[in-house]
Amino acid sequence: MKEKLTIVKVGGAVVEDEQQLTQLLQDFSAIEGRKVLVHGGGRKATKTAERLNITTQMVNGRRITDGDMLEVVTMVYGGLVNKNLVARLQANGVNAIGLTGADANVIRSHKRPPVVVDGSTVDYGWVGDVDQADGNMLGRLVEAGITPVMAPLTHDGEGHILNTNADTIASETAKALAKEYDVTLIFSFEKKGVLSNPDDEDSVIPTITRTLYHKYKTDGTISGGMLPKIENALNAVDAGVSKVIITLATAIDGKHGTVIE
Repeated sequence: MKEKLTIVKVGGAVVEDEQQLTQLLQDFSAIEGRKVLVHGGGRKATKTAERLNITTQMVNGRRITDGDMLEVVTMVYGGLVNKNLVARLQANGVNAIGLTGADANVIRSHKRPPVVVDGSTVDYGWVGDVDQADGNMLGRLVEAGITPVMAPLTHDGEGHILNTNADTIASETAKALAKEYDVTLIFSFEKKGVLSNPDDEDSVIPTITRTLYHKYKTDGTISGGMLPKIENALNAVDAGVSKVIITLATAIDGKHGTVIE
């Protein structure tokens, strides 16, 4: 029987909310067994860019990452946010280590080519799409009693850092580790789960299968940024991840939220 491992992805909105973040880190620290934390930090990056007079450009919720913005996200994600989380986990008794994809070559990506969005060609710049995650290296860390804290940055093997979606990093990490562990992947954010009515916090959809996902996507029940999150979740399940849950940041006990299966 495979050993249990839990991966929790925390979004940038939670990272910015001190009360939610404190609770999440306490709950994460209380999770028994092997674990990995994956974090975002987009709001912090946007605020830092503003202070540096660097304009933030978004297309369909994705950040355009030119050379100046790449410096910002590298500093914020790989430095400020990542190391603060590591220090706070250490204070909670968790022996954490902060990683980008470049560290120990744990996640390698390629630079996203220009794509057509709404009839216009969009160049996302230094944005990475994941090619592979090294489950063996991450497994060696967790077997040594170390908890990886992963920033949303990868590399291309040619000396370039790439800004990479944190949900994708969480999903790819879960898939890589599922070969050796019984993996539960939890996407935590500021809602109780996937909502059937965005204006009703209690309208949580308990379970979403691929068939239901296509139905909800077609009729508009699910839209926007939730679409790629669920696609990442479904891909993880297809690749052998035991369970994927989308839930409130203060409810990562595996008993709340929306289960993707």
